[in-house]
Amino acid sequence: MQNAFRLLLGLALVTPLLAQRDIGVVNVDSDVSTIALNVLSATPELQNLALQAFNTHGRDRLVASGAAYSVTFAPVGANQVTVTITKGSAGTPVASETVTGSNLRNALLRAADVAVQKTSGLRGYFAGKLAFVGEKTGRTEIYTSDLFFGDVLKWTNDGKQVMTPRWAPDGSKIVFTSYRTTFPDIYVLELNNRRISLLASFKGTNSGGRYSPNGAQVAMVLSGEGNAEVYVGNAQGRQIRRLTNNQAVEASPAWSPDGSRLLFVSDSAGGPQLYLMSAGGGAPTRLATNISGYCAEPDWSAGNPNKIAFTAKMGSKYQIGVFDLSARVSKIVTKAPTDAIEAVWLADGRHIVCTFRGANTRSLYLVDTESSKATRLSPTSFGNALGAAYLAP
Repeated sequence: MQNAFRLLLGLALVTPLLAQRDIGVVNVDSDVSTIALNVLSATPELQNLALQAFNTHGRDRLVASGAAYSVTFAPVGANQVTVTITKGSAGTPVASETVTGSNLRNALLRAADVAVQKTSGLRGYFAGKLAFVGEKTGRTEIYTSDLFFGDVLKWTNDGKQVMTPRWAPDGSKIVFTSYRTTFPDIYVLELNNRRISLLASFKGTNSGGRYSPNGAQVAMVLSGEGNAEVYVGNAQGRQIRRLTNNQAVEASPAWSPDGSRLLFVSDSAGGPQLYLMSAGGGAPTRLATNISGYCAEPDWSAGNPNKIAFTAKMGSKYQIGVFDLSARVSKIVTKAPTDAIEAVWLADGRHIVCTFRGANTRSLYLVDTESSKATRLSPTSFGNALGAAYLAP
């Protein structure tokens, strides 16, 4: 149990690059509340991207005719797209808006987010960004991309094992763990100048760095004083204070959306389970998910603060569960043919990105937690991709 716990927390060696099997879209339950959309773009490139985006959305259903809404995208210059939305067969105007992006691709995704909001009321997630661990070179490195693996950039190049990249809220930095020395330490990557600096390097292991919602603090797990415990410091890695103090192993701290609480994993009950505590310290409280004896890797939704995603062991496999804080119930939301681990929420509080882990493969998937529809994001040609973090648009 202890070895499996540490493996799932990312403290084991990353597997080598091997061929992957693209299993496409899997396990879709019916959803009677889907919205029928017709999507049309002025160029093949924009149309392909628009279809790719809307096909991931569990609330939308693309149709050729009889749509509730028709959505049209037209480029305006090098980095603007106009989105026009009409309703029903009569073509009643709903909205027309010109959206600016960093490039034409980003403008299309931002315009598609406008269409999602206008037709469903949900916040769009298409224009968000990913930070993830990739093995395209045969070694683990930090990469970023848009949600659909466009504009891919590699940020590290030292051949050392890296894991758990996490965005600063403003998107300017990424905190991550790396084995640049004998033991794992926590580093910060500044995207404007590619500078990498140490945030935490103490005796023992230093891992799990995660920015608070306002970017002023970083939660982390340090073992320099004995067991792996949860600590919080400022964004510069100073004024570090210990929050937990017991004989158990703690891991994977995650902030509540308002920054007032921390969610983390502890094996104090005999196996990994989820715990809550004040971000200022105090006694932790176990979160009774009542679904598995192994619950790890939590992520708290900013889009829907009642929802927490986590990894649960179900039989011989791992799947993603969602705990509803208001109803106090859990459900399994993935039906991966392999393991599903490392879930992070997207902006709407309905969809997640997670890693599907096979015997020798790691791939990133977008999952609708309402229908279990899973769509592959990382292409087979890229190789292994895992451990994603999401930055909302």
